Amino acid sequence: MKIAIAQQNYHIGNFEANTRKIIEGISEAKALGADLVMFSELSICGYAPRDFLEFNDFIERCYRSIEEITAHADTIGVLVGAPDRNPVREGKDLFNGAWLLYEKKVQAVVHKTCLPNYDVFDEYRYFEPADNWKVVPFKGKKLAITICEDIWNLGDNPLYRNCPMDKLMAEEPDIMLNISASPFDYTHVEDRKAIVKLNTKKYKLPMVYCNCVGSQTEIVFDGGSLVFDKDSNMVGQLPLFEECIKMFELDDKGYFKEPVSVPADKIPEQELTPLKLDLSLCVPEIHQAIVMGIRDYFQKMGFSKAILGSSGGIDSAVTLALAVEALGKENVRAILMPSAFSSDHSVSDAVQLSKNLGNPYDTVPVRNIYEAFLAELKPVFNDLPFGLAEENIQARSRGNILMSIANKFGYILLNTSNKSELATGYGTLYGDMAGGLSVLGDCYKTQVYALASYINRDKEIIPNNIIQKAPSAELRPGQKDSDSLPDYSILDPLLYQYIERRQGPREIKAMGFDASLTDKVLSMVNRNEYKRNQFCPIIRISPKAFGMGRRLPIVARYLS
Repeated sequence: MKIAIAQQNYHIGNFEANTRKIIEGISEAKALGADLVMFSELSICGYAPRDFLEFNDFIERCYRSIEEITAHADTIGVLVGAPDRNPVREGKDLFNGAWLLYEKKVQAVVHKTCLPNYDVFDEYRYFEPADNWKVVPFKGKKLAITICEDIWNLGDNPLYRNCPMDKLMAEEPDIMLNISASPFDYTHVEDRKAIVKLNTKKYKLPMVYCNCVGSQTEIVFDGGSLVFDKDSNMVGQLPLFEECIKMFELDDKGYFKEPVSVPADKIPEQELTPLKLDLSLCVPEIHQAIVMGIRDYFQKMGFSKAILGSSGGIDSAVTLALAVEALGKENVRAILMPSAFSSDHSVSDAVQLSKNLGNPYDTVPVRNIYEAFLAELKPVFNDLPFGLAEENIQARSRGNILMSIANKFGYILLNTSNKSELATGYGTLYGDMAGGLSVLGDCYKTQVYALASYINRDKEIIPNNIIQKAPSAELRPGQKDSDSLPDYSILDPLLYQYIERRQGPREIKAMGFDASLTDKVLSMVNRNEYKRNQFCPIIRISPKAFGMGRRLPIVARYLS
């Protein structure tokens, strides 16, 4: 059997574009001579549609798209993902379905069993889990069809009550097919290989795994679809962060005619859960994920041009470089906003960066605006000493300048805050926390430096002076980040334990972190939840990003 994997980038709710893309994929698979072509989970409507699933019209549009696609499933089998209505009155109204189309008919609809309800996933809110399991006959083969999470319920501590592959094995399937919408994070590329290997090892069956690609607001899907033979050898992996259609030919013994690319003994069997923040982990992939996240956010929202504040610091420099790569140098405008406390090199570094990148830039000083604020507020401030209020006036003045230019010319403001700052509240609401999309909000400061080095891997794009100088908000004379925060080499690993690994204060202290520092940092994180609650969408690259995947109360106290 010849099986084509169609790894495609969908747009949530854009039924016309998604349907057209799927039909084009069918045509390409036919040209390759495929017997069956696989598309990813909820490919008809895009993943994850969230509360759109509660709209009857949205579900009707899914069904109409399936009807249109079915007309093209004549000589080729087509496996697509779409919601399926629950015909009984019990349970949720919908199933998450894998639809097999062939001979211009719906041959079978398989329902997802394991509905993730953690981190960025919320499927049990909308879908009813499957309660029966059958293999699907197709061209002399018995197909064990599963959907994404269905193949992850292995091991000594299963998350769900049922494992669909255990149920399906009673009918002696010939091959496992899994359609997926598995998001990127810097641990997950290897995790998927491990879980596919575990399935092939347990069931002694080959597996073809089709993942989607593309970004949906915060969540980036990286593709990387996989093919394993019955002996757990990896036969193929589709490219990361690219659309691709590729065919593999399965023989009657559970092997593929294509050569093995990675033998089973070279593929780890454990999911990757680093105990420490590893700056060497997947930096090129993080770079690709962020670039795709920016590009897709703009294209799918119908935006074309971005603006950001260029301070001469590392965060704005990396953000600008990534945005230029994603959108083109002519579409990213940098605004330099020096204040009375800005150093000369901050301005010259920012100018040199834009010259290196070739993007347009303007200089709009904030000094006069800042002094006008102080003059008007003087009677209210009542000669109190200079402090945080005066610092934040500068940041909010910059935010107003950026938003004014954005409104005037139709730009989208890119936020430049990093995860270390967002975690500790080291940012000004409605000032440097303003923006329509956060580029680095899931990257710790030390990861930002790693990205800068990667951006400069072939030539100096980000001036070395930006990378080497001590980071500063430059809101008061001689200010440095280290005045308010621990050194990032200490702070970031501590934050990683609390946020990514969900270690409590006692566990963190037992690792050797200073007790008083741990209490101080965790207090800062918890106290500033209200700021993050008002923040813009963050491109997710870690196993636990701020935003929809991390849901903590604003009013809380968790220290020991």
